[in-house]
Amino acid sequence: MEPIPSGHPGMIVPVGHVEPVPRRIRGFVAGRPVFDTVRARYVWLWPGYPQYCVPYEDVADGALADEGRDDNLEVGQGRRHTLRLGALSRPGAAWRWGDDAPSGVTGHVTFRWEAVDAWFEEDEEVFVHPRSPYTRVDALRSGRPVRVTLDGVVLADAPSSVMVFETGLPTRYYLDRVHLDWTRLHPTATVTNCPYKGRTTGYWSVTTDRGTYPDLAWSYDFPTRQLSPVAGLVAFYNEHVDIDLDGHRVPRPEPVRRPPG
Repeated sequence: MEPIPSGHPGMIVPVGHVEPVPRRIRGFVAGRPVFDTVRARYVWLWPGYPQYCVPYEDVADGALADEGRDDNLEVGQGRRHTLRLGALSRPGAAWRWGDDAPSGVTGHVTFRWEAVDAWFEEDEEVFVHPRSPYTRVDALRSGRPVRVTLDGVVLADAPSSVMVFETGLPTRYYLDRVHLDWTRLHPTATVTNCPYKGRTTGYWSVTTDRGTYPDLAWSYDFPTRQLSPVAGLVAFYNEHVDIDLDGHRVPRPEPVRRPPG
């Protein structure tokens, strides 16, 4: 078999791109609805994933107060607004797009994700950020053996894996726990969330003779139903360990670039 090629499919959506959202989008704060729309639009402020843009008319009456200043938002200016519900006040929670915004979102409102307590697409809650319609995530069983090493120490030697292919990210190899050297792994309190995979239930640091490397492995005990094949399995960051697939070294990918802000 040929050596493992480097790289993976990248994001294809340019900054400033706008598309309609064919889903009902709702946001709740303190248990109260802030917006409810079937007319939202996506706008990409970076290639990784979009933001929702909600028609101003679909925001609850009196929920937004103009702060009187503009923010520069990569692709245009937005007027900052405070979110107010009764005694609750969240400054800078949203902005209303100005006339220089991409076509289709002028006058719409975008909320900062953390300013809204719960987001829903139709009747399912969405976490971390909107799901991109151009991102695909597949979990495929594979009988190709996977060996994970670091500093010459074998951390895992598995006869098979579940490979997760996610647009814009390196392939991840999820391994059965019986094939890991648990004397080298130490649990941490880290928890991360993904809108496609769910919330992690375990992170582990790795210790070799050269030191301890924080949070190199993780697991989802209760992933989203689309990623159910990885439940209970453990994956390592390809960026920080050496992985051999079917006897061939997988080139270490560049660390994933995170969005600004």
